Amino acid sequence: MPPRPRLLPLSAALASVIATLLALPAQGQTLNELYDSARGYDATYQGARAQYDANVARAAQAKAGILPAVGLTAGVNRSNLDVDTLTGDNRGASASRNFNTQNVGINATQPLYRPANWATYEQGKRQAEIALAVFTTAEQDLIVRVSQAYFDVLASQDSLALVRAQKVAVAEQLASAKRNFEVGTSTITDSREAQARYDLVIAQEIAAENDLQVKKIVLDQLVGRPGSVPVPLAVPVVLPTAQPADINAWVAQADEVHPAIQQARLGLDVAGLEVQKAQAGHKPTLDANLGYNVTRNPTGTSTSTVGTRINAATVGVTFNLPLFAGFATENRIKETLALEDQSRSVLDGTRRSVAQATRAAYLGLVSGAGQVKALEAAESSSQSALDANKLGYQVGVRINIDVLNSQSQLFQTKRDLAQARYNVLLGNLKLRQANGTLTTADMDAINATLASNGSAPAVPSPTPPDRSFAPSTPVTPPSIPVVPPVPVQPFNPTPPTMPTAPVPPVIVNPPVR
Repeated sequence: MPPRPRLLPLSAALASVIATLLALPAQGQTLNELYDSARGYDATYQGARAQYDANVARAAQAKAGILPAVGLTAGVNRSNLDVDTLTGDNRGASASRNFNTQNVGINATQPLYRPANWATYEQGKRQAEIALAVFTTAEQDLIVRVSQAYFDVLASQDSLALVRAQKVAVAEQLASAKRNFEVGTSTITDSREAQARYDLVIAQEIAAENDLQVKKIVLDQLVGRPGSVPVPLAVPVVLPTAQPADINAWVAQADEVHPAIQQARLGLDVAGLEVQKAQAGHKPTLDANLGYNVTRNPTGTSTSTVGTRINAATVGVTFNLPLFAGFATENRIKETLALEDQSRSVLDGTRRSVAQATRAAYLGLVSGAGQVKALEAAESSSQSALDANKLGYQVGVRINIDVLNSQSQLFQTKRDLAQARYNVLLGNLKLRQANGTLTTADMDAINATLASNGSAPAVPSPTPPDRSFAPSTPVTPPSIPVVPPVPVQPFNPTPPTMPTAPVPPVIVNPPVR
């Protein structure tokens, strides 16, 4: 059988499509740049920021209960009196009198002893801290959402590039099979198998193109920048590792700083202060009063016709002691105690949920890093297997379907490897989100893995493919080492022992009647 034509190298097939798909534009956007855009555009984040401002302002209102209240009053009145004499010498006489009254005053009240107001003030400070914890959660969620959309676009780009590279490789295999059939070195089966595989790759390419468009729409809508172009990973890909490499350290850190745990812990404090407010219903209150009022009657009063002006300065204290409120205070105390127990249960449940999420995120990150190493080894093995099958196809010891299967396995491994790398990068952020320590500074480690202006992307710049099918010099197949036969032990089983027949039963004749 004559030697088969040489196939197109896989690197050349990859180069022909990746060069046009993943070539870096003049200016791509890093993860930090897209995150900054999302902060000013994302509706969910903007709503969280507005809610934070509202909660802070609401919490500041609680301080009013311990500060003095000052008010300025002023008024002008005109009185019209009709006076009828009922007794005495002038009985039956009537007289009319009109006069004006003008007053202005300023009064201040300072709470001296109001336990409920002080408890409300302390609650306000806790509410401000709760608002900060809620807003921190929103910031961390935005970081993860932007990173997820960012890596989804990169993964879709890689998938489309690999599918198109596979299409080129399968097309070359199909052309080779047709030429071999024309010269009589292969059957029509090879051509039909290659055609079937080519049609399947076309369908995969259509699906990959649609998936990439959808992922781009999601990213553009999130960051508010149409036509955003994420910067791909640089070569060599260096994935950040989780430090410290101790799952218990991550869980312990989460119990201290996680926003959800802080929110639940502050909620328990607020519930305890609410109990103090309810108990203050049995306690007295004491307020200081200070005022200065001026009353002027230019035409007299109802009892005098002489114009007067009265300047009155007052200072004093007001004491109030509740005696009985219809058992409302006692029932309010019972209610707040039950709500405090509820808040304590919420805190316990939040701690358990955060610990579980942190452990799951850490184990997922460790597993993902292990998968990356395994897939890198699998990629090298798949490439070697494809090269061996191509060589075997050329010398006639492999058939066309073997090469096609090797190609599919290699491209699938490459797609899995790219996705696994993105999962590890995103897993680092999700781990820090799970234990509550995620900040914008954590994205710097992600940006360090991206291709800069002077570095190469994760998919290297390809070289023009070699379209020749016949080598200038004959290809010498590598020598195949002789594998010694494996010694096989002779199979000499012992013959089975046949069981002996049982003794026939003795039939007893029935008695004669």
